[in-house]
Order: sequence, then C-alpha cells, then structure tokens
Amino acid sequence: MANKKPQKANTTSSFAANLIEYVEVFVFALVFVILLMTFFLRLCSVDGPSMNRTLTHGEKLLISDFFYRPETGDIVVFHLSDSDVEYYNKPIVKRVIATEGQFVKIDYLNKAVYVSNDDAFEANEMLDESAYAYYDTGAFDEVAEGKTVEIFAVPEHHLFVLGDNRNNSADSRNEHIGMVHENCVLGRAVLRLSPFHVFK
Repeated sequence: MANKKPQKANTTSSFAANLIEYVEVFVFALVFVILLMTFFLRLCSVDGPSMNRTLTHGEKLLISDFFYRPETGDIVVFHLSDSDVEYYNKPIVKRVIATEGQFVKIDYLNKAVYVSNDDAFEANEMLDESAYAYYDTGAFDEVAEGKTVEIFAVPEHHLFVLGDNRNNSADSRNEHIGMVHENCVLGRAVLRLSPFHVFK
C-alpha cells in the first residue's frame, strides 16, 4: 500500500512535465510563425480579375521578398504610394515581363510579346505566354482602338508588368501604373493557399 502514493505523485509530475513541454513547443512554433510572417513572408489577397485565369479574385497568396530579385515571369505584388488614382494605392498583383534596361515590344495584332536587351527585336525573343496569357475576346482590345505595335523601354530599377487577363488589367500599359519601381515590390508570390499551388 505504501508504494502506491509515490507512483501517483510520479504520474502527476510526469503529466505536468509533458504539459510544460507541449506549451514550450507551441510557444516556440508561434514565435517562429510570427517572425516568419514579419520578416520573410506576407499574406496578400488577389483583388479583381486582372490575373484571370492564373489567379482569381479573393484568392490568398503568400509572398516573400527574402533575397528576392525580380525576374521575367515572376508573379509579384507591389504597392504604389504615389499614383494619382486612389484605387491603385493598394497591393496589386501582376506578372513581371521585363526588368531594368530591357525593351518590350507588344504586337497587339498577333498577340505577341517580345523582350530584348535592345530595341531590335528578333523572332526568338518572343515570350511563350501560352500557359498564362488570357484574352477574353480572343484578341488584344488595343487592336479595336487602332493600335498594332507598341514599344517600351524599362528604366533603371524599374519593372514592366502585365496582368495575365490582358484585356482587363491596369498595368504598365496604363499611365496610372506605368513602370513599377523595384522599391514598390512587396515580394514574389511563392504559394497560393486555396487551391494550393506552389509558384516556381
């Protein structure tokens, strides 16, 4: 009979030790997530139809700017702070088409986008956009406006961006957005939470 009391005490002590250990693990995990979300990752919502059909309105993205340097093809989130239109002074999701020092040629008639290091564009400099570019009317709306070709030069420390939904996107073609300064970039989309998808 005398031996049972210490066993009960040991059981209580073991439970308390396990509980403390679980609490420590939980607190450590919580602090880790807070630090991760503060310094390395951010949560962002897609607003509007400009990235259809790649991304749709309301989808949640995890973005990161940790050692990030923008590259053609990346989906980025940027925040303009000096736009003359209040609607654009918010996080905006677009795709990087070209970076500083590059030239962009949009052949509206043939739905072709070229990126070159000079203003002479070769056939092999046409981007393969078959996986993401979407035209709701089957063509660029600019054709109906009488535009056939447009060429843009990307200044130092700037990006040329387009929405995947080419006829319903305010992007670098728009005077209120224009070329996006790298300092405005909040980060690159690395993960879509629902439906789950990792961006490479």
